[in-house]
Amino acid sequence: MADTTYDVAIIGSGPGGYVAAIRAAQLGMKAAVIERGAMGGVCLNIGCIPSKALLHTAEVLDEAREGKRIGFVADNIRLDWSGLMGHKERVVKQMTGGVESLMKKNKVDVIRGTATLLTPTSIDVKGEGTSQTVNARNLIIATGGYPRSLPFAQIDEQTIMSSTGMLSLPEPPKRLVVIGGGVIGIEMASAYRSFGSEVTVLDALPRIVSLEDEEISAELEKALARRGMKIMTSVRISAVEAGSDGTTVHLTDKDGKEHKLVGDRVLMAVGRGPNTKNIGLETLAIPTDERGYILVNGMLQTNIPNVYAIGDCIPTPWLAHVASAEGILAVEHMAGQHVEPINYDKIPACTYCSPEVSSIGLTEAKAKERGFEVKIGKFPFSANGKATILASRTGFVKIVADAQYGEILGVHMIGPRVTELIAEGGMALSHEATSESMVHTIHAHPTLYEAMLEAAHGLIDGPIHI
Repeated sequence: MADTTYDVAIIGSGPGGYVAAIRAAQLGMKAAVIERGAMGGVCLNIGCIPSKALLHTAEVLDEAREGKRIGFVADNIRLDWSGLMGHKERVVKQMTGGVESLMKKNKVDVIRGTATLLTPTSIDVKGEGTSQTVNARNLIIATGGYPRSLPFAQIDEQTIMSSTGMLSLPEPPKRLVVIGGGVIGIEMASAYRSFGSEVTVLDALPRIVSLEDEEISAELEKALARRGMKIMTSVRISAVEAGSDGTTVHLTDKDGKEHKLVGDRVLMAVGRGPNTKNIGLETLAIPTDERGYILVNGMLQTNIPNVYAIGDCIPTPWLAHVASAEGILAVEHMAGQHVEPINYDKIPACTYCSPEVSSIGLTEAKAKERGFEVKIGKFPFSANGKATILASRTGFVKIVADAQYGEILGVHMIGPRVTELIAEGGMALSHEATSESMVHTIHAHPTLYEAMLEAAHGLIDGPIHI
């Protein structure tokens, strides 16, 4: 490998890096992936995949507990924690093994070790007792990110946990305090509430899942409260102290009242930072923003044209599917193909809590900020036949459209299986669908996605079934 000059060398094997390598191979390029840890990066090992394994078990557990409503009764329903951990590890092993197989199938060289940029065409890779230089015509930095701490409360994975630590606890905590009401915090709160924990969610912002439409945030907060969670927004946290009876979080609420909350575990879910330190950016004078994210253009190029960066190390949404799309774009661009910059307004976002949340496109508020005259179509799952069959009638579909031309600007959902239903919203936005074209698309019955059709009718003359 030391004598090989690759067409592209990629630092990191997460959903950005390994997908970029496969696409490069499909285009006839010789590719190498440099990885210091397990194949698949954060997503497959300690992120998307294992967390959703926990959330699926949580969902099935809740359904079993409520089985009497739909005609079955099961005795002694309980959580087998060791069984759940075993299931999670098997899922991770299968998925990471699949990535390794894909590397072999596509003849991508996997180089183990820690990478440091040397020049725009060379990387130093240090392994266990080894060192080599990898040469390539193009480089992609796909180093991912890490969970942030608060300045006065550092993650120690003992009492103050990251999402990584929460995936491998010896048992569910009796009391869980979650700092941060974004996607990661809410997903973990939802899972551990199903596992029996007393859960309190704290957020400095006025509402949870703050990137979602305001109506979605409000509906989710009500739904989580019905499940027995305590949600506190607009709080200011001043200290987090470990003690013999647990960890105490000191905070001031939105009314100025001081509180002390005690948790057996505290989850720190206040965002992520980029893995861009000590990788040689300074050597190549590649600029970053004030938070450390690598600055790129629409083609994902840094200030050095043959050095690209993708995924969580650049200031775009922290989503695996975004990293994958960026990896494909970067490779196709370096291969000389015609590509268009990613429209980050049209990225699907999913929160796998109970009830689920998903969205794509502009919120109602954002659309108004952009100057659109907005029209809204809504339909509740309480009036949907399939949701009634599933005994899961919480939530609604909300479509934001341009009132003048009817173009769909955003789709926002909360309710059963909406992380799957959002695919239709993605197609609608990517194909510039209108309210009229959506109502002329026949939807199967009985299905959950009929709620999309009904919401589209709401943009014209009103839903049919309410």
